Amino acid sequence: MKATVQEWIDKAEGDFETASREINVPAHPNYDAVCFHAQQCAEKYLKAAIIDKEKEFPRTHDLLMLLDILLPHEPALEVFRSDLTALSAIGIEVRYPGTCADQEDAAVAIKTAEAIRTAMRRIFRLT
Repeated sequence: MKATVQEWIDKAEGDFETASREINVPAHPNYDAVCFHAQQCAEKYLKAAIIDKEKEFPRTHDLLMLLDILLPHEPALEVFRSDLTALSAIGIEVRYPGTCADQEDAAVAIKTAEAIRTAMRRIFRLT
């Protein structure tokens, strides 16, 4: 595996660990942070796979754009389109005033990140 790909995977894992820790904080969990880090986990795994396929991507946080770049190489990932749409929206919206995530948003975000993480780790044979 290319060193750059491994760096993206390591960053994705860090985001997943942060989201997983934060959702389980007993007092005052930051659900916005859970959603943000869940989105970042998915984004970084998609970028790692794109780099692994020796493709390029624009500077973006748009999970669907990244998915579309990757689909010709990993068509099975199409099943995640609707989940990535929701994760992309909540992960970006909570960064700004006017939108706050709740426990349900955070639970959905982490579930989506976990599903993407599992699929990507299979692709990279890391399971």
